[in-house]
Amino acid sequence: MQWTHFPWYWVGTEHFAWALFLAVAAPGLLAFIFGFFAFRSRIKGVYFSIITQALTYAAMLLFFRNETGFGGNNGLTDFKVLLGFPMGTAGMTVSLFVASSLTLVLMFLFSRWLVRSKFGRVLTAVRDAESRVMFCGYNPLWFKLGVWTISAMMCGIAGALYAPQVGIINPSEMSTSNSIEIAIWTAIGGRGTLIGPIVGAVLVNVAKSWLTVAMPQVWLYVLGGLFIVVTLYAPYGIVGLLKQWRARRG
Repeated sequence: MQWTHFPWYWVGTEHFAWALFLAVAAPGLLAFIFGFFAFRSRIKGVYFSIITQALTYAAMLLFFRNETGFGGNNGLTDFKVLLGFPMGTAGMTVSLFVASSLTLVLMFLFSRWLVRSKFGRVLTAVRDAESRVMFCGYNPLWFKLGVWTISAMMCGIAGALYAPQVGIINPSEMSTSNSIEIAIWTAIGGRGTLIGPIVGAVLVNVAKSWLTVAMPQVWLYVLGGLFIVVTLYAPYGIVGLLKQWRARRG
């Protein structure tokens, strides 16, 4: 198909720079709009989780429709060229792996800087005692909205790197199970840390790659069992256990 056959919102996406901008800006804009109304209404906790999951599910159903212009059930496939280089070659595979690794390091460093900044310290205070932050003259809305939007933009970058490596992206990637799996990464790796979700993601995906081939029918049971065990016996995850072990030795 020619680019002229696509809906109007695809205009310009044949240019790499514009496509990359949209991959970051589109999720950021959607997150800002949703977050503004959600945080302004003081929605939090389990209610916030339910609403976000419901909206994600609704978006998945919407993108399954062919008339949305995103490929319907098949999604977007047949990625052949990136920056003039053919996809599927060993060189491109290595290049995408290196790009993903560098992006991970940069995002980690950015997140660490953000947490240690004044903005991050206020966010920590909002998490621990939101009412006291308000008494100090800060409006928690803008801090929560800011980090919510930034996280969505970071997810957009991750998605832009993910799609060309797997060769397909379809609406099923927005399923509730994927959202839960990401939460399990954090629980297993360690809540309240930056390195914890990375550790959890690596371990869970290594196990997933092996079990979905060897015993595909038991993978979800194993994942759920891991989450229950970690929640009951290691609430701070692997990183928390390592910190406790180091503290006992020290």
